Amino acid sequence: MMTHLVVLPIIIPLVTAGLAVLTRKSGTLQRWLGVMGMIAQIIISVLLLWQVMDHGILATQMGNWAAPFGITLVADLLSAIMVVITAIMGFAVAVYSLADIDKTRESYGYYPLLHLLLMGVNGTFLTGDIFNMYVWFEVMLISSFVLLALGNEKTQMEGAIKYVIINIISSSFLLIGIALLYGMFGTLNMADLANKIAGSDSPGLVTAISMLFMVSFSIKAAMFPLFFWLPASYHTPPVAVSAIFAGLLTKVGVYTLLRFFTLIFIQDVAYTHHILLWAAGLTMLTGVLGAASQNEVRKILSFHIVSQIGYMVMGLALFTPLAIVGSVFYIVHHIIVKTNLFLVAGVASRLTGSFELSKMGGLWRHYPWLGALFLIPAFSLAGFPPLSGFWAKLTLIYAGLEIESYPIVIVALVVGLLTLFSMTKIWAAAFWSPMADDKIDISDFRKVITKWDLTLLVIPMVILAALTVTIGLYAQPFYEVSLEAAEQLLNPSIYINAVLGQ
Repeated sequence: MMTHLVVLPIIIPLVTAGLAVLTRKSGTLQRWLGVMGMIAQIIISVLLLWQVMDHGILATQMGNWAAPFGITLVADLLSAIMVVITAIMGFAVAVYSLADIDKTRESYGYYPLLHLLLMGVNGTFLTGDIFNMYVWFEVMLISSFVLLALGNEKTQMEGAIKYVIINIISSSFLLIGIALLYGMFGTLNMADLANKIAGSDSPGLVTAISMLFMVSFSIKAAMFPLFFWLPASYHTPPVAVSAIFAGLLTKVGVYTLLRFFTLIFIQDVAYTHHILLWAAGLTMLTGVLGAASQNEVRKILSFHIVSQIGYMVMGLALFTPLAIVGSVFYIVHHIIVKTNLFLVAGVASRLTGSFELSKMGGLWRHYPWLGALFLIPAFSLAGFPPLSGFWAKLTLIYAGLEIESYPIVIVALVVGLLTLFSMTKIWAAAFWSPMADDKIDISDFRKVITKWDLTLLVIPMVILAALTVTIGLYAQPFYEVSLEAAEQLLNPSIYINAVLGQ
């Protein structure tokens, strides 16, 4: 019965998407079915995490075909954590969407697409088979492309085309890498591949193939130098779509890097992980400099997604237990914080009528609570104590110092300061500065937004801000779970034995 829990995070969004299609003529029913589906995902994902923490890695063989011949679904601590955080973000965005998504987009299938997107995300986290990982990536790509283009606005179409072209290239690299591995080892099961690669007499060829996977996953994670598609597309759709993309999609790329370069491609760590270290540092710098040069809130936040990906990959590249802990902790922290910043930006835009910093202002005076909801994730992103971002960055910095990797530590510290600069720029322009004389008076929100809609927009922001503060103030239990996840990642035999039953 416990192993069936591994399947449910995929089944629930699929069923919810189907129900959303069947109820498409009743907008209200469709919306609230979507929210209930997200609540069900949270319950099941928390149960799955609890069982993995209690009983270790869970693996189920679909159709009772024994691994490595059948399709395997696996939940270790990392994948269980990612499924939980996906469900929470899905719930937050579903509630926010009740007030953010217009009826036209609803009629074009917004809610079914949202749930299919989450199904693809969960499938990627839980699959134990590299070809099925490719399939789940394609489910995500198709759903996310339509969500980006939904509404058919010019900027959306431009962003969606850039997004889909670069992701098709990424998928092509992935498919070529899968074909080459299958040709060499005759298996697609990750655990079986890890076993066979460890005994391979062609380590150089395996390392060459690993570069295909590294490029593919780096594109999906928006790492240097192939990150340009993200800031060109993430600012174009409605805020609810931007928020779920910002929180989850690039982290799927980071997750696959963690999975493959701790389980499968570990035969030449000195080479592969050194490349990842350089990529991490350059990703941090280019992302934060891009953010500093922007004056549109969503573009600033989009470039910061790129910058923060560098921290997560930094932990993988350092490849020590503490560094991997830092990566896992950072992923969780960043998903929550970045989703929330986009949600706050959406409300600020609704109240001021623009995302351009030069056209915003007066929010702190009229809505100090919105300022507080911005400061919590903004300070956490910059690494202020005692918020979640402080502990995540501290862990990574300490891991770098521990092995005397001083250049990446210096880059991480400098990028933290530049992140603070960008957040301060948003604060000064949108919240602290007075409203321009020719702008509408926003002292009464009812002129631009109803009280009910504002409530629906604020509830998810409060939940995510509370999570950020909670992780910061009670970091120890979250750190311990991250430590256990890191131990599983650095001991591939645990994963292999759980899947192959050895």
